[in-house]
Amino acid sequence: MQVTDTDNETTETAVGDPGTAVDEVCEHLIEAGRLKPADLKRAVAYREQHGGDLVTLLVRLGLVSERDVADAESRLLNLPLVLQDDYPEEAPQPEHLSVRYLQQNLLLPIDEEEGCLVVVMANPRDDYALKALSMACGKPISPRVGVASEIENGIEKLFGGGRSQMGQIADRLGAGEEDLEDVEHLRDLASEAPVIRLVNLVLQRAVEARASDIHIEPFENRLKVRYRIDGVLQEVESPPASSTAAVISRVKIMANLNIAERRLPQDGRIMHRVQGKELDLRVSTVPTSHGESVVMRILDRENIVLNFDSLGFDDTLRKQFTEVLEMPHGIILVTGPTGSGKTTTLYTALSQLNTPERKIITVEDPVEYQLEGINQIQAKPSIGLDFASALRAIVRQDPDVIMIGEMRDLETARIAIQSALTGHMVLSTLHTNDAASGITRMLDMGVEDYLLTSTVNAILAQRLVRTLHPDHREQYELPLYMVEELGLPQFHYQDHYEMYKPVPSEELPTGYHGRQAIVELVRMSDGLRRLVMQHATSGDIQELAVTEGMRTMYQDGLLKCLAGVTTVEEVLRVTQDS
Repeated sequence: MQVTDTDNETTETAVGDPGTAVDEVCEHLIEAGRLKPADLKRAVAYREQHGGDLVTLLVRLGLVSERDVADAESRLLNLPLVLQDDYPEEAPQPEHLSVRYLQQNLLLPIDEEEGCLVVVMANPRDDYALKALSMACGKPISPRVGVASEIENGIEKLFGGGRSQMGQIADRLGAGEEDLEDVEHLRDLASEAPVIRLVNLVLQRAVEARASDIHIEPFENRLKVRYRIDGVLQEVESPPASSTAAVISRVKIMANLNIAERRLPQDGRIMHRVQGKELDLRVSTVPTSHGESVVMRILDRENIVLNFDSLGFDDTLRKQFTEVLEMPHGIILVTGPTGSGKTTTLYTALSQLNTPERKIITVEDPVEYQLEGINQIQAKPSIGLDFASALRAIVRQDPDVIMIGEMRDLETARIAIQSALTGHMVLSTLHTNDAASGITRMLDMGVEDYLLTSTVNAILAQRLVRTLHPDHREQYELPLYMVEELGLPQFHYQDHYEMYKPVPSEELPTGYHGRQAIVELVRMSDGLRRLVMQHATSGDIQELAVTEGMRTMYQDGLLKCLAGVTTVEEVLRVTQDS
């Protein structure tokens, strides 16, 4: 194969035996932790039955990401890696070269150097494609390595009509005004390759964007797709409206839902490999005026980090919360609205308590992440296995620590309290705005005040704020009127206050990357117990807790603003209802 070296002289470089190169790529991916040996065996077995290039199959089966393969090829073949951001605005247009050939072989000419055609390839081991391209152009080829989906987009942009990858797939759908009431027709339509590729592309882009949820919403003249990224919904490119029924049916088939039932809500689950990641997707469908709205919650098991530092707990708060966790028995409640990270905090607490000397049992709905060494029970109300009935069975299993997904009713709360009174540590969640409201919520449920004061050790309230990327933030001095308005001097006096704001870029459109918790912790004291017995308001409980040294969520958020972790706007956004 003809390539150009750094001295711009045409030299002969052999890729070597293709089989050996493939083995080296696979070995490199395994050593880098990007590919599991068991997954490689699956792909080899698939290739023996169906044929094809092994590395391409690994990507197609979702066992590794395109970028990981490109990195491996680049290192092993000692070829430069060219990403989409580095593609030129205009490219050489060789004669006698069809766009279809480029698309079939994923070849993208991007430049000419000293009489050589520079070509980005998804499979630089394909010596036949290189020779054919060289013969067609009448020039030697200087190969580069690229990411397959980026090359597809580049071919369309530089040689095609400028359509996106989703637009190209949609062109192959050919969905007209057929009878979409026919269930078998819908099933066939959802099983067509273009529909499968559309749905896989929606999932792939969600993973790349670090989305936690995917919303697929049908309207009269369009299908809207939105991703929840760092807690905020963002609209993204959507499949055409004509594909609505097929796309939603495809998701329902993947989740083992009844595609004929479109009048009632349904819930399901999808286990899916995307770019080498094992994803657990919780699927919910509800009927709307123009079809079924689908929401998929993405649980990325490989990326969950269970330590208090990454959650946003500083040294003081971590020490206080750890002291409460080490108590022999009692109840610890974590409160906050849906999506505020309560479950992750509980899992982090459980991972700290998880020692060979402790038996830990949880009852959850759903079980979001599997924790090694912990017995986790999936609640199934449809068969009578709700929190209360599961709890009654759990206490006979001789546990040391019990985690209840949520205190939803008085019966669950009473069994939890009885468990705490009989020497168990109980962790659970509540839906309240702040920590002090957790006490009044339990009283409102009907729990006796003397039982609360005897069992509740602490209540932790939290919200999630978007965090600033260190390379995409800018420092500024806070104006005096804002200092007074925010109430900073009352709890953290300084001569002047400097905070940060996001600097958006093409790479990071919002300037934010990831989330952290802002937290407040109420630990039960004698003074608070007296207020509980008097059925005091949550405001009175909050006031006494602050007097006794509690730092509120709002104050914790402002301290994170001063440290450059987040912005004032983010703190106000999540605490204005508290």
